[in-house]
Amino acid sequence: MRSLPQLLDLIQQYAQDNPFPGELPELYEPCAYILTLGGKRLRPALTLMAAEMFNQPAESALPAAWSVELFHNFSLMHDDIMDAAPLRRGQPTVHHKWNQTTAILSGDVMLIYAYRFLTRFSQPETVAKLVQIFNRVATEVCEGQQMDVNFETRSSVSIPEYIRMIELKTAVLLGGALEMGAVCAAASETDAQHLYELGRLAGIAFQIQDDLLDTYGDPAKFGKQVGGDILQNKKTLLVLKTLETAPEADRQELQQWMQTGAENPDTKVSAVRAIFDRNGIPALIEAEKQHFQEAAFRHLDEVQTPSERKTVLRGSLEALFERDR
Repeated sequence: MRSLPQLLDLIQQYAQDNPFPGELPELYEPCAYILTLGGKRLRPALTLMAAEMFNQPAESALPAAWSVELFHNFSLMHDDIMDAAPLRRGQPTVHHKWNQTTAILSGDVMLIYAYRFLTRFSQPETVAKLVQIFNRVATEVCEGQQMDVNFETRSSVSIPEYIRMIELKTAVLLGGALEMGAVCAAASETDAQHLYELGRLAGIAFQIQDDLLDTYGDPAKFGKQVGGDILQNKKTLLVLKTLETAPEADRQELQQWMQTGAENPDTKVSAVRAIFDRNGIPALIEAEKQHFQEAAFRHLDEVQTPSERKTVLRGSLEALFERDR
C-alpha cells in the first residue's frame, strides 16, 4: 500500500501527462487554474486507495480517479458562482478572475472531460459500472445543491433535512470515489457498498467539520472567508442546533441577525459567533461529527481485506476529520 503523499504524486503526474488543450485558452485556462489552486485531491486519492486495498495497482484506477477530481472542481466552479464567493483556496474564484460566462462554460467542459476519462478503461463492463456510479452521484450532487439553494429562502429547516442536503451535496462524492476504486479492482458488490457507505458517512462528518471551520477557522489556513456562511445567512448545522437548543432570547437574536445584510461583516460574524459560544454549540457540533465518524469506520471494519491494507485509508480519513483548513 502506498502512502497518501505517494498517491498524490501519482495523481499529479497523471494530471501533467493529461493537460487540457492549448488552444482556446479562454475556455481551458480556467480549468487548469482551478486544478492548481492547492486542493487536497483527497477524492481521487480515495479512488486509488480503494483499488490498492484489493491488491490492484493504483495506476489502473487513475482514469477514474481523475474523473472524480474533474467533476469535483467543475462543481466548485459553479458553486462559487451561486454562492458569490470571492475566494477559493485563498485565491480569486474563476468567475472573479475571469467572468461568470467563462466560469459556466469552463465548468461545463470539465464535466465533459470527466466522462471522457471514464471511457479509457478497456473492459466495457467496468466502464458501464463506473458511468452508472458517476451518473448517480452527479445527479445527487445537483440535488443537494438545489436543496441548499432552497434552504436560503425557507423560514425553517430541520436538522435531518440539513444532514440530507450535505449528504447529497458533499458526502455522496466521497462515497462514489471509494466505490469506483472498488469497481476498478473488481471487488465484490458487498465490499464496494461498504466502501460507499464509509465515504458517505465520512463525507457528512467532513462537511460538519467544514461548518465549524467556516465560523471558527484560521483565515490564513482555511483559504476561504471565515464567517462566510454567517454573512450569507446560511442555515448551517450550527444555526439549526442553536435554534433547537438555545433559550428564546438567543434564538430571537440569531434570527434577527439572519435577516440582516452584510454591511458590517465583522460585527455580524462576532455577534453570531458569541451566540454559538454561550450556548456551547461548537461542542454539540463536534459530538455530531464524532457520531458520523464512528459510523463510517464501522463500515471500513466490514470490508473483506486484510486490516493492514486499510491503514492508509483509515489514517487519511482520521486526518480529514481533524483538519484545520
